[in-house]
Amino acid sequence: MQPGLAGVRRAGPDRSTETEERLLSKVALARISAVGTGVPPKLLTNKDLEKLVDTTDEWILERTGIRQRHVVEKGVASSDLAAEAARKILAQTGLKPTDIELIIVATITPDMQLPATACLVQHKIGATGAWGFDLSIACSGFLYALQVAVQFVVNGTHKNVLVIGVDVMTSIIDYTDRQTCIIFGDGAGAALVQPSASVEEGCFIDFLHEVDGSGGDFLCLPGGGSKNPTSHETVDKKLHYVHQDGKVVFKFAAVKMAEICVRLLERHGLTGKDIDVFIPHQANLRIINAAVERLQVPADRVIINIDTYGNTTAATLPLAMQTALDQGRLKKGDLVLLASMGAGFSAGACLMRWGF
Repeated sequence: MQPGLAGVRRAGPDRSTETEERLLSKVALARISAVGTGVPPKLLTNKDLEKLVDTTDEWILERTGIRQRHVVEKGVASSDLAAEAARKILAQTGLKPTDIELIIVATITPDMQLPATACLVQHKIGATGAWGFDLSIACSGFLYALQVAVQFVVNGTHKNVLVIGVDVMTSIIDYTDRQTCIIFGDGAGAALVQPSASVEEGCFIDFLHEVDGSGGDFLCLPGGGSKNPTSHETVDKKLHYVHQDGKVVFKFAAVKMAEICVRLLERHGLTGKDIDVFIPHQANLRIINAAVERLQVPADRVIINIDTYGNTTAATLPLAMQTALDQGRLKKGDLVLLASMGAGFSAGACLMRWGF
């Protein structure tokens, strides 16, 4: 949590934000000032998957809420989608590539083990002088990377930080495994984090994160690391694909995403009814609905685009931000709640005032 942010209170949706403004005015502020996306045009529909595995369009839609997902053509890498998202931010803001000071890429599908994908993105967009690194915690990656970016901005180290969530999940999915292949898609989303002069200009209020490593084996990619280095045996055993125990993961996610949001809201005297826009990780529509029911966020304030994109892992939150903007449902000054959960097990939530 940022120093000085505890104690922000708002008892109801019509109450003045005077207390919030007074508290936040005493600390340095950061905000999201632009969003960009990179989505491959090729689609993989549920009907297409019917030809690959034993499933149906109706079964997938009922169980997940997904109708289609975007997938890359052969040879398109995470850095390509990430660079596309970054260039859109530069075009929106008028910033030069050389104005970017730090690039944080959240991904579990880097172009390669080394160098970091952030280095490749830096080169592709011409952000000479910027430094960067990758952050790997799967579906929670973008939200965790946001908090890291905020720290660099509020302490005065940087003014222009690019946070990119990107995954080419088709590169690590077994299309003979119907438990995983129906869920995931490819995509990238980026946010520009900059200093904020006031609450009215937008600001981050608070973050809450947690991990539970005891759940690590239930959603993992076993091969290719130091435990199971790449070999003929690991390839034959399909250890380089995502493995998950769907029932365990669903049970964790259905409870934890709502729980961590409630904890974050309660320490600020808020409830779900105070939230203007709720942007959850797009893992499964049933998980989202469980969180919405627990939080009691009005349905018209919840952003859902899983039907169009599937689960793009680290990219779901920024893609959903763009969906909200495109639909005119996200406006400057809105009180926004972000939520994530995923492999690790990991979970997170973020409370902010939207900045543009």
